[in-house]
Amino acid sequence: MADSDHPVEGLPTPNPEMEPAEVIDTQVSALADNDEPFADAGILTAYNFASPANRRATGPRDRFVQMVHGRQYSPLVDHVEAVPGPVEREEGLAERRLTVTGPEGRTLTYLFRLVRQTTGAFRNCWTTGAVLID
Repeated sequence: MADSDHPVEGLPTPNPEMEPAEVIDTQVSALADNDEPFADAGILTAYNFASPANRRATGPRDRFVQMVHGRQYSPLVDHVEAVPGPVEREEGLAERRLTVTGPEGRTLTYLFRLVRQTTGAFRNCWTTGAVLID
């Protein structure tokens, strides 16, 4: 089943050459300047990197944007600092903790869980399976 709203054109998308750290850094950097080059472009970049299972659970796109603006994830939006931990990787899974200080000074640690896709348009690409508060 194809998503008609994915990927969002003109924003970074997964590619097989990107390693897990780069996948996370791309999303975190986009979220730091969420409204560049247009409103919610950072959140939509994260949406582009969400795994198919993640998008099924959190989408469609408008719902995903609303979720990221919610209390659990809002420190990521326009954050002032992001301190990444090491990437832990095995087989088709990777994890990285990231401590973020949001624009209002709220600090949270998130666990990014990545999965390497084995089928579909983003075969062999790392995508975000989940972002959890650690």
